Amino acid sequence: MCRRRVPARGAAHAAGGRPKRPGRRGRPPPRPTGARPRAHTAVCAPANAPGRSARWPTPHGGGARPGVDRPVQPARGPNPPPAGGNSLRELGRMDQLKPHDRPRQEEGAGVTASSRRPRRTTWTAGAASAALCLGALTVPTASAQSAAEPDASRLDGALAGIPAAGAPGAYGAAQDGDGRWTGAAGVADVAEEIPAEADSRHRIGSITKSFVSIAVLQQVAEGTVELDGLAADYLPAGTLPDSLSEGVTVRMLLNHTSGIGDYVHVAFPSLRNPSPESLEEHRYRELAPEDLVEMGLSAPRTGDPGERNSYSNTNYILAGLLLSEVTGVSVEEYVTEHVIERAGLDETFFPDSPELPAPHARLYDPLHGTEEPPGGDYTEYDMSWAGAAGALVSTMTDLNEYQRALFSGELLPDEQLAEMLETVPMLDGNGNAVGSYGLGVYEVELPCGTFWGHDGVVWGASTLAFSSEDGERQASIGYNVTHYQTIAEDGTLNPHPVDAAVVRYFDEALCGTDSEPLSDEKLRQVQLSLENVGLSRSLG
Repeated sequence: MCRRRVPARGAAHAAGGRPKRPGRRGRPPPRPTGARPRAHTAVCAPANAPGRSARWPTPHGGGARPGVDRPVQPARGPNPPPAGGNSLRELGRMDQLKPHDRPRQEEGAGVTASSRRPRRTTWTAGAASAALCLGALTVPTASAQSAAEPDASRLDGALAGIPAAGAPGAYGAAQDGDGRWTGAAGVADVAEEIPAEADSRHRIGSITKSFVSIAVLQQVAEGTVELDGLAADYLPAGTLPDSLSEGVTVRMLLNHTSGIGDYVHVAFPSLRNPSPESLEEHRYRELAPEDLVEMGLSAPRTGDPGERNSYSNTNYILAGLLLSEVTGVSVEEYVTEHVIERAGLDETFFPDSPELPAPHARLYDPLHGTEEPPGGDYTEYDMSWAGAAGALVSTMTDLNEYQRALFSGELLPDEQLAEMLETVPMLDGNGNAVGSYGLGVYEVELPCGTFWGHDGVVWGASTLAFSSEDGERQASIGYNVTHYQTIAEDGTLNPHPVDAAVVRYFDEALCGTDSEPLSDEKLRQVQLSLENVGLSRSLG
C-alpha cells in the first residue's frame, strides 16, 4: 500500500468550505430560455469542415459519416470563440469569462509538481468502471516545469478529434487557475444531426464513486466510522454473510480489495454474449440496493478480503448502505447536501426518473459491434441499477468545479484527503498491474505530472475527469457512446482511435505541451498500448 502525505492546505478547510445551499435532489430546475454556460463555449468543427486542423484524421483514413461528420455549426449566444491561440489563463482575464469565485491557494499550500515523488510516465484511462476499462497508455515524457499552458485553439482541435475518431459527439471543459474553456464537437443526435452542446447534462457513471467515498470519509473525520473497522459493524444487520463480516473493512469497500464479486453480470446476463436483451429488460426496472448486494454476493468471489484489488460495483452499493445506516438518511440525500452542495455544484444530481433532463445528448451503445452504429439508444434508462456506484448526472464544468473543491480542501480535512490518495495496485482482468487505485479515485501520469480522478461508463455515456493534486488544473470529457471497441478472436478488445483521441485531449487540456502533434507512428504506438481487458471486465 502506498501512503501519501498531503501538506496542510491553509484556511480552506478550516473555514468550513462553501456555505450549504438549500437542499435539492432529483431533477434540477429548468434553465431559463437562452441561458448559456458560465464560460466560453465553442462548437468545434468536425474533420471535414473548412479550416479544421488536418492533424486530427478520421478513423481508418475515411471520409465523412452521415449524421456525424457535418459542417461546423456557429457558436450561439453573445460570446463567440476568441480568435488566436489564447491560453486558459489568458482566457480567464477576458471579459466574457466569469472569474473563479474561490480564493487561490496560498503559496506553499498543497502539493506542487516539484514536491511529488518521481513516477513512471503512463496514462491509465479507466479501472473497469461500471462498464469499461480503457487501460494504460504510454505518452512522451516531459517535466512538469516545462509544460506550457493549455491553448484554446489546440483544445478545440483535440476535442474535435474525438468525434473524428468515431464517437458521435463530445463535450469538454478545462480550467487552469482563473482561466476557463468549454467546447463541444460532433452531434448530440445522430438521426436529427443536432450539434453537441458544451453544457450537456451527462450520466457520469463510476465518477459517482468518488462522491460516495468523500461522504464516507467525512464520517471518518467526524469519528462515526473507522476506516479500518469492519464494514459489517456499520451495515444493516445481516447484510454480509459470516464469511465476510469478520474480514471486510470499510477501506476495502472503497479501494475494491474486499473480494466481493460484481453484481453487474448477474443483473445483465445477456452482456456475456454480448446481446442487448438484458439492457432492454432493465430499461424501466427499479432495483433496490439490497437487490444489487444480493446479486453481488451470489457472484464468484475475487479473492480473500484485502488480498488484491478487483473492481466491483457491489463495493460502492455497500458503501451507500453503510452511509445511510450511519447518517440516518439516504445516500442520495447525504451526498447531495454534504458533497454536491458544499462544492457549489448547480448541475449535479441523482436522477429521480429514467428521463435525462435537457440539454443532453442521445446516448448510444453498439455493444462491441453487435449492433449497427451508432448502436442502441439508451438515453432513457432507470439508473437504480447503478445507484451509489454510478447513477449521478453532471456537466463537465461541474465536474471540474467538484475536483477543484476536493483538492482545495473544501470537502475533506487533510488527513482524510491523504487517506483518499493512499493507493493499492490496480489490476486488469489478468491480474496485471495497470495503475494505482485510491479510495474512489486513481492516479494517472501525463507528461507534465500526476493527476487524480476517475472514469465512468454507463450505457451510452463515457466520462473521464481529472485534476492536478494542487487543485489548480482540471479537465473533463464526456462523449455519447460506449462499447465502441470490437472484440478480437481471443476475447480481448481491439484498440480504437477514440481512445487515443481522448488521451490527446487530456494531454492538451492538462499539460498544454508545445510539442508537435503525435506522429502517425506514435499514434499507432498509443493505440496498441491500450490495455486489452477481458470481455468479462469490459461490460457491465
